[in-house]
Amino acid sequence: MPQLSVVVPVFNERDNIPPLLAEIAAALRGRIEFEIVYVDDQSSDDSVAVLSAEKARYPELRIVRHLTRSGQSTAVWNGVRAASSPWIATLDGDGQNDPADIPKLLAARESAEAAVKLFAGWRTTRRDSFNKRISSKVANAVRSRMLQDDTPDTGCGLKLFERETFLRLPYFDHMHRYLPALVKRAGFRSQSVSVNHRPRTAGSSKYGMLDRLWVGLADLRGVAWLMRRGKVTRTEEV
Repeated sequence: MPQLSVVVPVFNERDNIPPLLAEIAAALRGRIEFEIVYVDDQSSDDSVAVLSAEKARYPELRIVRHLTRSGQSTAVWNGVRAASSPWIATLDGDGQNDPADIPKLLAARESAEAAVKLFAGWRTTRRDSFNKRISSKVANAVRSRMLQDDTPDTGCGLKLFERETFLRLPYFDHMHRYLPALVKRAGFRSQSVSVNHRPRTAGSSKYGMLDRLWVGLADLRGVAWLMRRGKVTRTEEV
């Protein structure tokens, strides 16, 4: 039974798969028993073939493939469902998150209180285009004001969380962008950890600024409603 499952959603990232797998293995082998769960969201390139070829080199690797394209949140959700360990680390498949930061999140978990169920990466130095940095900064400011989730960078794909807690959260498309707020709604806490961020070296971004803006506004209203309607009642057996 692995102690950690690394879940990586991918869509048309064939050139980023081999180097990212090598970095995950280098960061975790000898430190912790782990598995790597790649979830392919119906890539139109040969990402699945590349992953299959890498299984001989990485026995920790498992591959889950969507039969219909369903988006990043669903890929994360299905990866967590397929995972066999109690704690999950997530990484974006584009290689911009640094797997070497996973041990940093694990160390934060070891010194945290039991109520902290989410350790969220905080990209203090962004390696994105100017437009992407500005749109992210605005989105983070609006989200933080509306949801009061006490998190400076909820969009970072590098996170560590308890599997059981995640699967208790309400599922909806794009939920992966609101995990700190959803964890808070469930009665737990999150902690931000400064992590590295790198420029994309292969492939292209799958999301534009306007896509994020309009979808994000609709999501914010929905999550704000969930936060208002959420209720946690602690119990004891007598």
